[in-house]
Amino acid sequence: MTTPTLPDIVQDSLGHQHLTFMVGCETYAVDTLAVREIIEFGQLTQVPLMPACIRGVINLRGAVVPVVDLEARFGGAPTRVGPRTCIVILEVIADEDTHVLGVVVDAVSEVLEIEPADIRPAPAFGSRLPPHFISGMVKADDGFVVVLDVAQVLSVDQLADLAQAKG
Repeated sequence: MTTPTLPDIVQDSLGHQHLTFMVGCETYAVDTLAVREIIEFGQLTQVPLMPACIRGVINLRGAVVPVVDLEARFGGAPTRVGPRTCIVILEVIADEDTHVLGVVVDAVSEVLEIEPADIRPAPAFGSRLPPHFISGMVKADDGFVVVLDVAQVLSVDQLADLAQAKG
């Protein structure tokens, strides 16, 4: 029997935590390992010829970070900014490169411990999201939480294709 190392223990304890947030009337979750920080919704600089789901860019400690409106990305109207609206800063790995993007959410809820065995496949129909956006669904106290595949939702290639189609 091998003794787990500290990195294994840390990975096991962190690997099951998911940040939950509201977009519209739905509750979504992302793995906390992808979350860099949560910031107050503030001034965005709009970029011409961007698709509707790209809300603009922010200056985050000297780095230009694109901000995606998840409601618009999911096919809805742009998010109406309210007192609990915030931007979740996420790290997405694509083609071995790490990209930092922000997502506009209506409100951050909580961090849930979700065991991988508790994540169920999403139904093949009835969701307004493309199936590849969803890693699965998990039963929560007051309904279901949709676990997002951050790499698919924020696919840098797909967002670039949307920008080219707009231009």
